[in-house]
Amino acid sequence: MSPTALRPAAVVDATTVQEFASTGAVIVRGLFTPEQVATIEQGIERTLADPSPRRKVASSATDPGSFVEDFCNWQRIEEFCRVAYTSRAADVAAALTGSERIRLYHDHVLVKEPGTQQETPWHQDQPYYNVDGLDNCSMWAPVDPVAAESTLEFLAGSHRHGWLMPRTFMTNEAKWFPEGSLSELPDIEAHRSDHDIRGWAMQPGDAVFFHMLTLHHAYGVPGRTRRRAFSLRFLGDDMVHAPRRWVTSPPFDGLEDELPAGAPMHHDLFPLLREGRAPGADPLG
Repeated sequence: MSPTALRPAAVVDATTVQEFASTGAVIVRGLFTPEQVATIEQGIERTLADPSPRRKVASSATDPGSFVEDFCNWQRIEEFCRVAYTSRAADVAAALTGSERIRLYHDHVLVKEPGTQQETPWHQDQPYYNVDGLDNCSMWAPVDPVAAESTLEFLAGSHRHGWLMPRTFMTNEAKWFPEGSLSELPDIEAHRSDHDIRGWAMQPGDAVFFHMLTLHHAYGVPGRTRRRAFSLRFLGDDMVHAPRRWVTSPPFDGLEDELPAGAPMHHDLFPLLREGRAPGADPLG
């Protein structure tokens, strides 16, 4: 597919753009039509039935449920490609980041089956990625109703404070940086009332957008609840390649041979979804 010009109709208002700049996370109700939700659901089920080599199980063997993730399927799962190019998600990303050009970084399927106890711990995304810059956002959209206790939660304003120590999700290891070399995440769960935590119950069609440095987490899912969600990660104007010493999530093997450090992400792996001028705001204000 070819990139399209930024659509003239406003997809988010100025208040939402400013809220994103201030807090690093916003919700957009009814972003996807019922038809688009069905398309995303079809893509998720196709991915579960035919996983990629990047699929991983992010829960233990003793968990009564399971948490499964898969990445970078837009080139083989037509439904994901169609949503990335034709939905309004890229337009929202352009408005929130104030970018003239929006590229797809990657897609991400996240499925927590009924009874999954595994929590997604508080973390930032950008330390696990191979990109640098401030003009970015991620979109997370469920195809199942999500109660407040199972939704993503965000620490408002945390995208303004740089990198914090990334750790493995299941074992809490500091694999990438020596202990003490970066500031640790605050113990948010032990002092929830001291923090400005944002989170929303969601219906299919709703989507949250958040900066790649915004701290976020999610609990498990209770009982018979199934939580299938789809993410698109967007790169705006200032995003550049940042090869890491560690294996990124997702990995892009060999990319450093094609894109030097600091180069714009002009590569077939990261298709241009939108180009043109769009009003917006610096995500860091």
